[in-house]
Amino acid sequence: MEHLKKLKYNSPVILTFTLICLIVLFLGNITGGYTTSKLFCVYRSSFTDPLSYIRVFTHILGHSSFEHFFNNFLIILIVGPMLEEKYGSKMLLALIIITAFITGIVQVIISKDALLGASGIAFMLVILTSFTNVQDGKIPITMILITIMYLGKEVYYGIMYKDNVSRITHIIGGICGIIIGIIISKYYKRRTYYDKT
Repeated sequence: MEHLKKLKYNSPVILTFTLICLIVLFLGNITGGYTTSKLFCVYRSSFTDPLSYIRVFTHILGHSSFEHFFNNFLIILIVGPMLEEKYGSKMLLALIIITAFITGIVQVIISKDALLGASGIAFMLVILTSFTNVQDGKIPITMILITIMYLGKEVYYGIMYKDNVSRITHIIGGICGIIIGIIISKYYKRRTYYDKT
């Protein structure tokens, strides 16, 4: 019991997100994938189906396998806590929800396939991490390299290989990270300026 007191729930949004996704994965396994396909993946369906609007957000909670889950959350658990500490839990939660909505809507519009998983969130967080060093309006070279490497790889694999990986979701997640990073950088720059004056 004494050892448990030394543990710290240091990143509430990221840790809770991870735990929920793990529970959803176990639930999917128990139900033979029924709950996952019904509630935690997004696909084209009738506008009269209320779950269509929920799945646009909840698809990030579903994963097809433990490997799929681990691949996404290895990245999310590395970069997420740092971003949550920098921008705050409420801001990070809002960014996750916005990215989930955008990737879900894009998937419904451009593809007939189902989409599930937090890879779009992972890509958004990775790209957003590269913005943490933006100062005085100067663009870090590391940010450019990360963006080129991550997004370039997805474009290349999307053209050269046909697999079950949704490359477009990775790209959209990365683009969300770029746009959010630019907006947040400008906001913090203005706030720093006003704090000094």
